[in-house]
Amino acid sequence: MKMKVGELIELLDETIASVKIAIIANQNRVFESPHTSYEFAQRALELQEDLDDLMKVREMLAKLDPEDDAERHFSEEELGEFLKLLELLRKADAHAY
Repeated sequence: MKMKVGELIELLDETIASVKIAIIANQNRVFESPHTSYEFAQRALELQEDLDDLMKVREMLAKLDPEDDAERHFSEEELGEFLKLLELLRKADAHAY
């Protein structure tokens, strides 16, 4: 799997945007019903933690040359796991609201 650091940053940016939307959606749903407010508040907090982690990774990747092969900085296994995580976050967020 060949991937440039810049491509990885683009995927990361898409995921960050999805997580931000999901946080707002969950925060808005807190006020819908007293029966579900805790779950939505909890989900928003969990998503905020994920967002914080993604932003740290984004800062680290921004220091690298976007034209570098990502494989120069990460093992194939690390890269594969990270891409799976990004995909899960993007998909989960679509169903969160």
